[in-house]
Amino acid sequence: MGEPSFEIPATERQADKRLDSWKEIATYLNRDVTTVQRWEKRECMPVHRHVHEKRGSVYALTEELDAWVRSRRPAANDIETAPEPALAPAVVIRDRAKKVSLVGAGLALAIVCLALVAAAWLVGRNRAKNAPPPTIRSLAVLPLRNLSGDPAQDYLADGMTEALIGRLAEIHNLRVVSHTSVMRFRNPQVSVPEIAKILGVDAVVEGSVLREGGRIRVTAQLIRGATDEHFWSQTYDRELRDVLTLESELAQAIAEKVEVTVTGPERQRLTSVRPVAPEVYESYLKGRFLLDPGNTPADIGQSIRDFEDATDRDSTFAPAYLGMAEAYTDMGTVFAGAPPAETRPNVIRFTRKALALDPEMVEAHVMLANVLQEEWEWGEAESEYQRALELSPNSAKAVGGYAFWLLCEGRTDEAVSWVERARELDPAGVSGGSVSWTLFQAHRFDEAIRESRSALALQSNDAATLLGLGFALIANNQAADAVPVLEKATALSKGSPAVAGVLIRAYAHAGRRNDALRLLAELKRRRSRGYVPAAAFVNGCLGLGDNEQAFYWLEQAFREKSNILQFVKTHPYFDPIRSDPRFADLVRRIGLN
Repeated sequence: MGEPSFEIPATERQADKRLDSWKEIATYLNRDVTTVQRWEKRECMPVHRHVHEKRGSVYALTEELDAWVRSRRPAANDIETAPEPALAPAVVIRDRAKKVSLVGAGLALAIVCLALVAAAWLVGRNRAKNAPPPTIRSLAVLPLRNLSGDPAQDYLADGMTEALIGRLAEIHNLRVVSHTSVMRFRNPQVSVPEIAKILGVDAVVEGSVLREGGRIRVTAQLIRGATDEHFWSQTYDRELRDVLTLESELAQAIAEKVEVTVTGPERQRLTSVRPVAPEVYESYLKGRFLLDPGNTPADIGQSIRDFEDATDRDSTFAPAYLGMAEAYTDMGTVFAGAPPAETRPNVIRFTRKALALDPEMVEAHVMLANVLQEEWEWGEAESEYQRALELSPNSAKAVGGYAFWLLCEGRTDEAVSWVERARELDPAGVSGGSVSWTLFQAHRFDEAIRESRSALALQSNDAATLLGLGFALIANNQAADAVPVLEKATALSKGSPAVAGVLIRAYAHAGRRNDALRLLAELKRRRSRGYVPAAAFVNGCLGLGDNEQAFYWLEQAFREKSNILQFVKTHPYFDPIRSDPRFADLVRRIGLN
């Protein structure tokens, strides 16, 4: 019963060959079954048990056995018994016996200790080796790199990134970070594990896009966030007209490799594709590329023309209609400044057209819900949010939009919880400004200020976040601190009247009444030349304490269906006039009594 041979025959050394019985294991190690069973019990020789016994009770892998043999040292109970030496004189015998006894005991103890340490190490190593990899429950698709060498082709890589994210985000059991959050890693200066930690994901998709004439090549790989292990990669070559099929196949492959559970309806949406003419898809992607946050009204106008070109070429291409709806939404923000009467009917028309062509388009349900909320169609807006959440519970846009709906209803604690969840889904896209605005409406001003300042530490020139900080500072009796913040926001927004209205309030509360009156007069002159939202005058007049003028402008805001009136139940600036019967009547007419 000696130790196993340390030379395994070369013909038998096959990596990961399965030995499916004690007999096969014993034959491989050139020992009898009793010996290898004893080694398995006493020395942790790597032997595994089958879950289903129809394939045999035990099995071993040759690669693991080879490693065990190489690391093993002779155990005390495997040393063959040696013949007794000849007797010597009594004294010599006693001394020798004493020495042999001490040496033997020490050697035996050392051997036992080494064997125990080796056994523990082998057990731990084998357990770690055989343990399944951690389940992937969250994923980030980093911006696909444009390998064409032509920056004018960036729209193609960005568009495919967004499309892939959109497809994967519809899987309920997989949290996918949104497009807005991953775009800041277009040219990352940090490692994949660091990116995964920042975004809070288990895995990351990296890849590239190369267009050559009418063909497109996409390469993608999956990387574990914690270990930087690249565990899957694939290259797809297609005609450009088959780009939607390519996106579908790539999304399906990723879902399969991360071993996420995909329901029947989700699989049907993943595999549902239709051919699209290259020129239609190009026009659409160019329009999407121009809708990045911070783009100018001129960019928005050009995006509308690109989307119109796509729908003129293919009137059944639903994403282009959704793109037009988004463009008109951007035109109606407080910074672009178009009147709601000019933008909202187009938003409603184009989102409904997109949904008629594709009833399961999550983004279209969210956009329709947003605009219906602005139109005070509260019940229908809620239904659209719920449908979007049913289709894609991990959609940050759906979760964040529903948070604002709850806010309008006066359910502020629920709203805060939902907007926090939205930020978990989209750490960058759901900005600190959005969270700050929700906290401001909930009258949690200190928290709102902290959120805004945290967001500005990353993006110091974001006009929307500066505006939100100004709102909260004024409400927190820090109007003097709000003045420079709002002056900077005014400059960055090129004199947005909406920002100017809040700056009037800051001037007034900071004791600079003359500056407040000067700016109010300037807004009135601007209104004589073009559109200035009534909300700007509401904020300005309330700040100056002129409640009668404030009610006049509230009526104008009611006729406009101004955005500010969505928050009539919670907005802190309305607190001084809530007891006025005229205000209660306004709340009733808006449908929020």
